[in-house]
Parts: sequence; structure tokens; C-alpha cells
Amino acid sequence: MKKDINGAIAIPEILLPKNADMSKWAVIACDQFTSDESYWSKLRSYIGGAPSSYDVIFPEIYLKDNPDRRIADINAAMQKYLDGGFFKTVKDGFVLVERTSQSGTRTGIVLAVDLESYSFEAGSKALIRSTEATILDRLPPRIKIRQNAPIELPHIMLLYDDPEFTVLNAAERGEVLYDFDLNMGGGKVKGTYISNARKVIDAFYSLIQGQEDQMLFAVGDGNHSLATAKRCWEALKPTLSAEEQLTHPARFALCEAVNIYDPALIFHPIYRFVKTDEPYVFKNDWRLSGGGKAAIVVNGVSQEVQFPKNVPDGIRQLDGYISSFLDGHRGEVDYIHGEEELKALTTSGVGVIVPAIQKGDFFRLIKEGGNLPRKTFSMGEGKEKRYYIEAKRIK
Repeated sequence: MKKDINGAIAIPEILLPKNADMSKWAVIACDQFTSDESYWSKLRSYIGGAPSSYDVIFPEIYLKDNPDRRIADINAAMQKYLDGGFFKTVKDGFVLVERTSQSGTRTGIVLAVDLESYSFEAGSKALIRSTEATILDRLPPRIKIRQNAPIELPHIMLLYDDPEFTVLNAAERGEVLYDFDLNMGGGKVKGTYISNARKVIDAFYSLIQGQEDQMLFAVGDGNHSLATAKRCWEALKPTLSAEEQLTHPARFALCEAVNIYDPALIFHPIYRFVKTDEPYVFKNDWRLSGGGKAAIVVNGVSQEVQFPKNVPDGIRQLDGYISSFLDGHRGEVDYIHGEEELKALTTSGVGVIVPAIQKGDFFRLIKEGGNLPRKTFSMGEGKEKRYYIEAKRIK
């Protein structure tokens, strides 16, 4: 691991399959389709017995399905792939990832970040910051998965603020490492070696040069995964010598960094659905106000309502209202990504369509207000989420 002197970025040794069917190797982020078992069943049928990253990730839909056995199987599969010479190593550079989907072609850079430069604590001024509140209760099962794993495969996506595209313009393209169709309607993906990693790192740091509040990366996807990596590193660190701490692979997390101004990076709001047999009580008791607009949906019919103009503040108020409503009424809340999916659910409850955060406001909102409320935004539709392709040793 070659660590950048400034602290936040490192040049990893990236592991890629040597001869696998890449369309079967790559699978979508584990936190997607958590209510759609048919998606994962169809995926398993498609993979068959082929080598696949499915063997080494834990789809969250199965978190309560004999987790200890699944974790043991995951760790064993990781070790089998390592011992069997399944991977080749990509050294001394980054990977430029071009992901084509219904939204266009999104371009990212797979690199490693130093967990010493990352914090998910509220009010942190770290170079790498979370964008939403970290739910600490969600970390223990993830820590249990990671703590004995010899490798990591990331679905973490970091955002950086580069309206002039200086970072991508600095990158020199080399060998094409992979180019294939993704399974289950995920589109296409192409990975190209970036040979001038040091120049790219310099371009990243130019983005925050002279800024009083230096935030290089904001976590877009995989907030709890990166928090898990941080907690695991903090637990390991005291067992290492000072010299070992500098270069231990667990100190560094593999991520994909994407410019927030990428035209194919679409910010979608995450809607709220309250399953209740009293939807009209929820609707009639609505008291949120302001210069923005939202919509309440009952039985598929939308009605526009007032909403605070500051979207994060509005969502905080909305979540507070939902919490107080559920204190006095039977029901439960869910978080829905698509408007049509939300409307279909409102035969058994009430939905709230909230506005999206604008890209130009994103970094400013994080700097001014810290973490956004949980489930404030989503980047792309479910099928556009990151697929597991690259891996890195963490032991």
C-alpha cells in the first residue's frame, strides 16, 4: 500500500479475477432489494456454480437467516479464492470505472482511502466525512462479517466536488482491465487502468487548496460499510506496532470516488411510507410548513403540501412527525426509492414524496449542518448501485 503524504488517499494493490465470467462475478451492492427475495433468487440461478462475488458478500435480505453460518461460509470462500490463485494483482495505479445505465455513463475512480482521515462523528472536520447520521446499532452485524475477513469488496461510493472535472482530466488511461454486461439489468461497466496515480492524487488535493473547511470526500453510498471499516481498524490498531500501523492493509478502505457533477449521477429523494390503517389522520394532522413543496399520497392519489425549503431540515421535521404519529398509532415506516413503487404501497398506508437535494447545495449543506438525516437521498435507481468487482486484502 502506497500512502499519500497528505493522508487521505493511498494507491492500493487491487485484486481482480484472472479468468472468470465477469458477468457472473459482479453482483450488486448487498443493501439493495432487501424486500425482493426474487431478485436474489434469480441472481443465484443465473450464477449457477460459477465463481462469483456473491460467495463473499452478505445480502442484507438474509441478515437474519443463520448469520453465523453465512459469515463462516463467506470467510471460507474468500480464503479459497486467495489460496487458489483466483485473483491477479493490479499495482501502482487506480481503476477508472465507466458505468453505463439508463441515466448515462457515470465515471468513477477506484482508490483506497486512509481511515485515519475519515470520521462519521457529527461536526467532524475530517477530510472524509459521512453524509448521514450513522446508526450505531447497524454496525455490530457488519463488524462481525468484516473482522475475520481476509479481503474486502467495496460498494462504497465517495463524492468529490469538481465542477471543472480537473481530476478526470488529469487521469491517463492505460490497459482495459474489464469490459462486460452486468447481470440483472445493471447495464454495462468498463474498467481501465490509471497509470499516473500520483498526478491524480495531486488533482484531488487541488480541489480543497486554500479552503478553510477542507472536505475532500463525502460518503455518498456505503456509509455504514465505511464506518464498519473504521471501527474494525480502531479495534486492530492497538495490537500493532507503530511501524505496522503505518502500512497495515486494514487501515485503508477500497472505494469508488465520483464527481458530484457527473451528468449520469442522479440524486433521487428517498420517500417515506407509513404503513397504517389511519392514513387520513396522518394527512389531516400534517403541520409542516415553509417555502418548499412535498406531496402526501393515499390510495395512489397525491396532494401537494407545504414543506421547508431547506430539504435536510424538512426531512428532520418529517421524520419527527412520523415518529410522533407512530407513538400514538399502530404502524411502521419504510423508505422507498421510486415514486411509482410508493404509490402502489399507499393502498395500505400513506406515502410522502419529498424534494431532492440539488447537487450545487450538497457540499455546502454538509459543511454548514453536518450529517444529513438518515435516508435523505439516493444516487441512482436500485439497479444503478455499485456492483462488486474489485477487491483488496485487509489482512
